[in-house]
Amino acid sequence: MRAKKAPTLHQQIINDIEGCILSGEWPPGHRIANELDLAEQYKCSRMTVNKALGQLAKANLIERRKKSGSFVTQPQAQSAILEIHDIKSEVQSLGLPYDYGRSSRTSRKATPADIKNLELGDSAEIIEIIGKHFAGPKVFCLEERLINLAVVPESRDEDFTETAPGPWLTSRVPWTTAEHLIKSVGASEHYAKALEIAPGTACLVIERRTWSHNGPVTHVRLTYPGDRHALVARFTPTDPTGKSSSF
Repeated sequence: MRAKKAPTLHQQIINDIEGCILSGEWPPGHRIANELDLAEQYKCSRMTVNKALGQLAKANLIERRKKSGSFVTQPQAQSAILEIHDIKSEVQSLGLPYDYGRSSRTSRKATPADIKNLELGDSAEIIEIIGKHFAGPKVFCLEERLINLAVVPESRDEDFTETAPGPWLTSRVPWTTAEHLIKSVGASEHYAKALEIAPGTACLVIERRTWSHNGPVTHVRLTYPGDRHALVARFTPTDPTGKSSSF
């Protein structure tokens, strides 16, 4: 069994500040030490501090104000949460047998498109998994997913033949922020063949990006035939711990 690595200085800064915020030690509006003071405290470069604060801001735990510094964010009274249900549970709720089949798995250096989708550096490595979710004999959803190996290195040893990557990630990686893009498209020849539908059929496409405190985790494109999926939106208090929803 491998020994657990000590956190990097970059991660230690994130962990310490996050701990002070989530414990309530630092209330909303609390001013965080400036970059120079934090760099001196942690004996690291200002760039390392800047990167850590940037990730905390992306997670909506702090707000960075030009010429003023960084502050613990004020909690939002309400936020719109889009519920993306687990695909297996959704299929079973329809009274249909569920199955998942992996079509391909590739480990490679990130392409320009990958870098854009996951906000990665030029030398990043990713895993791309393409698979199909079935409801009975019909393809319910085509999943095209990228996983950032720098944040989820253990995915290198997972083949995703038995388990879809979404539930696998949910059980292993705590996330802080998610972003959804939803659109309707007509099925191209490629997607029509993959989904076993006629070209031009209306499809619902959901693209989701998810981040943890360590950086971007995954980008997934889920393509459904338009008559096989429903979206539910509800309003609920913001949960800064990221314990709800799924990857």
